[in-house]
Amino acid sequence: MTGADEPATPEVVAVTGAGGFIGSHLVEALVARGHRVKALVHYNGLGSYGWLDTVPPAHLDRVEVIAGDIRDRGTVQRLVADAGVVYHLAALGGIPYSYLAPQSYVDTNVVGTLNVLEAVRTAGTGRVVVTSTSEVYGTAVSVPMTESHRLRGQSPYAASKIAADKLAESFHLSFGLPVVTLRPFNTYGPRQSTRAVIPTIISQLAAGVRRIELGAVNTTRDLLFVADTVAAFIAAGTAPGDAVLGETLQAATGQETSVAELVRRIAAAFGTTVEIAVADERLRPANSEVGRLVGDSALLRGRTGWHPAVTLDDGLKQTIEWFVDPANLARYRPERAV
Repeated sequence: MTGADEPATPEVVAVTGAGGFIGSHLVEALVARGHRVKALVHYNGLGSYGWLDTVPPAHLDRVEVIAGDIRDRGTVQRLVADAGVVYHLAALGGIPYSYLAPQSYVDTNVVGTLNVLEAVRTAGTGRVVVTSTSEVYGTAVSVPMTESHRLRGQSPYAASKIAADKLAESFHLSFGLPVVTLRPFNTYGPRQSTRAVIPTIISQLAAGVRRIELGAVNTTRDLLFVADTVAAFIAAGTAPGDAVLGETLQAATGQETSVAELVRRIAAAFGTTVEIAVADERLRPANSEVGRLVGDSALLRGRTGWHPAVTLDDGLKQTIEWFVDPANLARYRPERAV
């Protein structure tokens, strides 16, 4: 085929943090939509591409994997050079580790975001979607929480993400950068790290453990299945610019579930009961514990038409089915689910 008969070349998009839990799912979804994807994964001596290593090759036929570091300005500039949209998900997560190594969180989450914003500005990229987190709010002072809820850095991780959010805001206001900040509430699903509570519970139960080690069990979270979070990213990246540019939009279900209730639901799905043990290493310092998070996604729904499609029970079912596959469970250490 030549000329008018040739299919249009799919838009090139870039994803940072592509080897991570949410990033790998986003890459798959973008490929399914016909995009060519430049996927930045964290360089390591093992040559691992993170969770992209587990994705069927046919799902990655339009992916160029780039091993590098979000802290390296040159790598980021090469990544975004010809991309129409950049989805910036690269971040150092894991709240407990942020108490031990706060400098690492500033270097990755703040400086890394600065590198992305500067690269997008230089390249003239059409849009960058920056990933926030509901942790920037701290414990809810009013519910459901809207984008105007006060920000409170109750951990070094949260503080680094607040800083990144404010950098994105400043680049839009100062330079007219086409930024959208997406703030998902607590995402869960296949491939999630056992630093998060749902994989911790499931992986221990799947390994036959019946005495589950957790931190605080009365805290509540607004739980969003990963497919719905990915759909929110795509909505933020494709909505008309005048509807979303310069905005912070949060993805949430508007429902909260306690950790204790999660244990009950997941144990019931396994047809068993469990004993809960409090693990000191999973407890946050008293003033750092975020007791309640539940979000209002009316702004995102109104601007893009996005809405969560997966119920908690269905999402837990899909997540459990993935974890109990021996090949998947083998990637975890249930006895060290911290």
